Amino acid sequence: MTQPVVPDAGPASHPPTGVRANQFQRFLWRRSTLAVAMVTPLIIVIGGLVVYPFTYSVYLSMLNKAETMFVGWGNFTFLFKRDTFWMVVRQSILFALTAVFFKAIIGFLLAHVINVLPDKRQRLWRGMLLVPWVMPPALSTLGWWWLYDPTYSAFNWILGNFGMHVAWLSEPSWARFSVILVNIWYGSPFFLIMYLAALKSVPTDLYEAASIDGANAIQKLIHITLPMMRNIIAITVLFSTIVTFANFDIVRVLTGGGPRHTTHLFGTYSFKLGIEGGDVPLGAAVSLFMFPILAVLAFFILRNVRQRSTEL
Repeated sequence: MTQPVVPDAGPASHPPTGVRANQFQRFLWRRSTLAVAMVTPLIIVIGGLVVYPFTYSVYLSMLNKAETMFVGWGNFTFLFKRDTFWMVVRQSILFALTAVFFKAIIGFLLAHVINVLPDKRQRLWRGMLLVPWVMPPALSTLGWWWLYDPTYSAFNWILGNFGMHVAWLSEPSWARFSVILVNIWYGSPFFLIMYLAALKSVPTDLYEAASIDGANAIQKLIHITLPMMRNIIAITVLFSTIVTFANFDIVRVLTGGGPRHTTHLFGTYSFKLGIEGGDVPLGAAVSLFMFPILAVLAFFILRNVRQRSTEL
């Protein structure tokens, strides 16, 4: 009997090499493939500098002081029973809220003042007012430390002409005021440059139309400027709050957390317990306490930004 001839599948089942090469080339040039390729280095950096340290901090916070035994939530429960820890929590919240509020107000006012200047003067004042922000904070804080110095204080030299003397860094309330003032001086230029960029993006046609309708400066501010800047204001406040909560340089250089721990923030108190005190797990537990506070704040601010974006 003659065997039936089975037809060859041919090119349909075995595409030529050239076709496979073209398909692979199209895959490489797809937008999604290019996007993943471009984002991959950033993901690796974030994983190495953010995800791994955070995960390792969580692991450390659940060990004993010798790092030889797993104690679970023991370090956290120990902190919750200490009055000093809750004083640090209150101080950190007061420091962040007060400093961010005044930085936002000062930056907003300066941005409006610079925005109405001629272009040449704008460049000059932008450069001058950005100096505090671009300087290394530890170095600039040393200058402030000299201004507050109890013996050679420039502020007290001026106040001495009026018969006054202030213990800037040795009295708790003045020490808190001093570190907040330095943070405001350092961070206000960031708000200035962000708000100035937002003002530049507001269409001038809106102001012209409002002027024709008889709107005054306050009405333009409330109904045009603030609504158009709302997303930038929210993102700037969120970023500044995170950075302010995690501040270390200013307090470390000015007061070291004193007097009597009254100027400690999460960063400096964590350093004192973990590095100076030799209890790294306890210090890690202090630093992790910032995470839920900032996570809740970021959730509400970013949700508001997304809602505003969908409205637009």
